[in-house]
Amino acid sequence: MSQVIEPQRVPRRKSPATAIPLLENGDHLDQKTFHERYEAMPETFKAELIQGRVYVPSPVRRTNGRPHYLINNWLGRYEASTPGVEGLNDTTAILNDENEPQPDCFLVVRPDHGGQMRLDEDEYYHGAPELAIEVAASTEAIDLFEKREAYEQAGVQEYVVVIVRTQEVRWLRLSDGNYTDVPMNDDGVFRSQVFPGLWLNPQALFAGQLQQLIASLDEGLATEGHQAFVQQLARQKSSGTQ
Repeated sequence: MSQVIEPQRVPRRKSPATAIPLLENGDHLDQKTFHERYEAMPETFKAELIQGRVYVPSPVRRTNGRPHYLINNWLGRYEASTPGVEGLNDTTAILNDENEPQPDCFLVVRPDHGGQMRLDEDEYYHGAPELAIEVAASTEAIDLFEKREAYEQAGVQEYVVVIVRTQEVRWLRLSDGNYTDVPMNDDGVFRSQVFPGLWLNPQALFAGQLQQLIASLDEGLATEGHQAFVQQLARQKSSGTQ
């Protein structure tokens, strides 16, 4: 009896009509559609949704990557000394129906310590981070205008823009729904109000001096204000504040 050979099955391809379209720079989408398309893109692809428009950034040069690295170390030092806060790098923040940015860095009070963001079941953060930081090189215009407006409307309490071209830091604080510039103190250091003890020395940052950057931060961490903030976070966790 001869053997019957079944024809080999070929996996069905999606037709062009049903395939998820690629994200393109300049697309105008809502957050849900953007997120669906973004998840279908390759892991190495990066895009942001700002005020309903898709932005695909340029490759990162050293002039952008170096201050980004220093800021990450600076935030890491603060987190290590401040239980209840969490720093994130290049992580999606779903602000609202028109905005899904991927800030260079952001710092949050953890949800279980009373923070204003929440995590969904897929580990995406929703809501506005307490502090967002953008290192602006090729993205300077977007960071200072469209993204500033998006963060302002969403309720990001402090927004820091590190402007590489002019070696300048813009520290913006939300007041009555609008951002206002926060000046440096007389010692040339920015001091956060949202995160007591988070002190930034811009001269050390642009000089690439990590040791000096951390030394200035350590002065902030030694203040009574920072110690009081640590105690406040501990109380919020023990009381179950959400």
